[in-house]
Amino acid sequence: MELESLYDLLQLPKGVEPPAEEMLSQGGKKRYLPPTSRKDPKFEELQKVLMEWINTTLLPEHIVVRSLEEDMFDGLILHHLFQRLAALKLEAEDIALTATSQKHKLAVVLEAVNRSLQLEERQAKWSVETIFNKDLLSTLHLLVALAKRFQPNLSLPTNVQVEVITIESTKSGLKSEKLVEQLTEYSTDKDQPPKDVFDELFKLAPEKVNAVKEAIVNFVNQKLDRLGLSVQNLDTQFADGVILLLLIGQLEGFFLHLKEFYLTPNSPAEMLHNVTLALELLKDEGLLSCPVSPEDIVNKDAKSTLRVLYGLFCKHTQRAHRDSMPRGAPN
Repeated sequence: MELESLYDLLQLPKGVEPPAEEMLSQGGKKRYLPPTSRKDPKFEELQKVLMEWINTTLLPEHIVVRSLEEDMFDGLILHHLFQRLAALKLEAEDIALTATSQKHKLAVVLEAVNRSLQLEERQAKWSVETIFNKDLLSTLHLLVALAKRFQPNLSLPTNVQVEVITIESTKSGLKSEKLVEQLTEYSTDKDQPPKDVFDELFKLAPEKVNAVKEAIVNFVNQKLDRLGLSVQNLDTQFADGVILLLLIGQLEGFFLHLKEFYLTPNSPAEMLHNVTLALELLKDEGLLSCPVSPEDIVNKDAKSTLRVLYGLFCKHTQRAHRDSMPRGAPN
């Protein structure tokens, strides 16, 4: 990835350097929160609620948190918070001054937290490394889990999600990917995404699914014919995102440079990159009426694939219908 595109992707201000390849070891990954995500009102509200909760809980100990990013990483406040929430004493030193002792203290605290939450280490959305490295998303996941476990009546903002940029160092250079991180759950009907036609179709009229698939496949093949491509199996042939991107390009008039996507993806990560890019294009064009997870497309979920193609099908069949309508008499 070129330097200019990294600046655009991360929305870095002038004078701030994007990550260099040598800063990441081969295969290493790092997550970034772009400014638009950091300034999201619900994201800011979540941090405020959690900080007020921590400060209220630790008020008797005269501990004040002013930044979840800067104040939680060394395990000191987490140590005091967990002991008070769980009403137990942890065998960890109170004051840790060196990085080694701080990481050891943090490891002891997180082990106790995971045990209390009945989580295995691999199930947790945080780790000693991510918390110690001041990964705000990991810290938020941890605090939300603690709040749900020990103070379930705490009024957290619902459906908090932010866009995250992941940078990975590969043999060919830096590779970037945009993902959406879900921090809190849907909790009310108001927050739930609207039901779409395919929820009803698969539930109430499964016998009609094949007819819908056939109509969409015919539509897709008409549009791909000029590229010398065809689709026989709608459930599987869109999983790598290649045909989906080419179809969107044909219908929406996009030219996608081969540097933007993987024409012959060789791994699930490359397939996920392609599908994520396709969904972003559809979202920008207003063609996604319901949220769709790129992972579901890659995993060949038939309903998600139909949901994506249906938006294109409706727009362009309606346009063809309008174009075929007889015009009024000329003046």
